[in-house]
Parts: sequence; C-alpha cells; structure tokens
Amino acid sequence: MWIIIIVVVLFILWNATLIGYRDVPKEQLESNEHNAFSENAKPIIHKGGNVRCVLMVHGFPSTPSMYSYSAKRIHEAGFDVYVPLLPGFGTDPKDLEDTTFMQWFDYLCRYYENLRNEYKTMHIIGTSMGGAMTLKLAERYCSSPSLAPNSIVSIAAPVVYNSIKDGIFTDLRQYAARTIALFIPSIGARIVDGNQKGSDGGEDWVGYGGLMVRPGLSFIASLPGIRKNLKHVACPLFAIHDRGDTTIPFKNLSIIQKETRSSDLVSLETAMESDGHSRHALLSYYSIQQSLTDRIVAFMEEHDE
Repeated sequence: MWIIIIVVVLFILWNATLIGYRDVPKEQLESNEHNAFSENAKPIIHKGGNVRCVLMVHGFPSTPSMYSYSAKRIHEAGFDVYVPLLPGFGTDPKDLEDTTFMQWFDYLCRYYENLRNEYKTMHIIGTSMGGAMTLKLAERYCSSPSLAPNSIVSIAAPVVYNSIKDGIFTDLRQYAARTIALFIPSIGARIVDGNQKGSDGGEDWVGYGGLMVRPGLSFIASLPGIRKNLKHVACPLFAIHDRGDTTIPFKNLSIIQKETRSSDLVSLETAMESDGHSRHALLSYYSIQQSLTDRIVAFMEEHDE
C-alpha cells in the first residue's frame, strides 16, 4: 500500500514540478514562411528607411497577424517594423509538434541581433509567449552596450504557469501534460484562419487550434528560468496586462513589477469588458488597439535616444 502511495506521489510531483525536464538539443531552425497556410499567417514587415526599429513577437500558437493594426500604426509613427513568423508556427501543426522553445528563441535571437546592428534605436514588443520571450531577450541583451534594446513592452506575459506559492493556476491540465507528451505530441491540432465565434477583433485570430501538448510543455518549462533572471531586465519596460485576462492570469504582472530591475518601469492595468474574447491579445481588439498603440508609441519615443 505504501509503495503505491509513494509511486503516485512521485508521479504527481514528476508531472507538476517538471523536475529533470530538459529540452533535447536540436538543430537551428529557420522560419518556413513560404509554406504559411495563408497570407494572414505570414511575417509582417514595414520598412521605410527609418533609423528606428521595432521587433514584435507573436504568441503561442499564434502568428504575426495579431499585430496587423499596430504594426502599421507604429510604422506610420516613424519606425521600421518587423514581425517575424517563428519556426514551426503558421504552416502546419505537425511542423510545431517536435520543435522546442529554445529553437524558437534561438531563431529570435539571431533575428534580433541582425536587426540591432542595422538600426540606431531598437524596441521590442511581445504578447503572451511573445511577452515572455521579450523579457528573456532583455535578460540576455540589456547589459550589452551594442545590443541592448532602447525599451521593451510586455503584454500579458507569463512568468509563472501553475504555482501554489504564487496563487497562480493557468491551466490544471498542465499537471498531466508531461505524461501525455511522452505518447502524443498534440490533441485535435488544426489550422485556424479566423474564428467565427470571436468578436471585437477576436474573429481575426490566426494560428493553431487544439492542444499542442509537446511544444506547449517546452514553453511552460522555460518559464522558471525566465522568472529567475528577471533581475537582469534593466532596460526601460512598459508592462501591460488586463485584469480579466482568462488566458494568462493577471497576477503575473505583479511578479514582473517586483522582480525586474528596469531603469524605467511603467505598468498599465486594463479592464476590458467581457466581449466574447479572453481579454488577452490586447493589440488585436478593435475597442482598445488604437489607444493602447498610442501609449506604446509614446513610451518608445521617450526612450528613443
């Protein structure tokens, strides 16, 4: 009896804590944008010979389309704008199934470094997983005289997934994901090119539907490391989160506020009405994208020296 109890407890801990989990080192990946499942899934690039640049990072399992409005508006404000399609995303769900967070992040680092060497000033904006990646980029580059971004903007960024200590529970299914991922890379994976049930811009969502179990687990496993290194985020930071976000718990914002060491930390807590969407991908919602983009542009311009 005690042996059974011990085995069950160890099994639960193995799943819940992800102890011993490591991404298997894999080859570098490139974006497969030429195989994008629709024009809506392709990278967004607005260039106009500007000396100022903005890199925008999409979420999981989304595509650059979430920034269609804001990318154009930011370009009109005098910035060159780049929204890359991360490897494995926006093509076929099977392309994502055996990729890892570190492969996506490695691609993003190479993309960022190439851009940073071309522009006088550089800013990064990321939403959800893209927000977590933005923080991780800041952790890596803020201390570099030649590669540091002028500012970063995190929107609905997770740094904790499930934590009893922090009172954050994003999705309890994560406690079974490690076991499921041993046998099944995804459940019900499909292409979504617009969501008829969405509203306020949510109907324009483009990405993968279903549960991307194996790559999702890789992303979740990266969060403790990102949180541990928040103290290295010294760049100016504009952190945004909606109080009613049903995808990534709002409590993540307070952790970012307390644990980063930004030279200029500005926070914005939005409070959207529930309108048939998750109040998560804020720059995609018609009702808030204009005012939010204006505030982001103003913040970046304050740090454009």
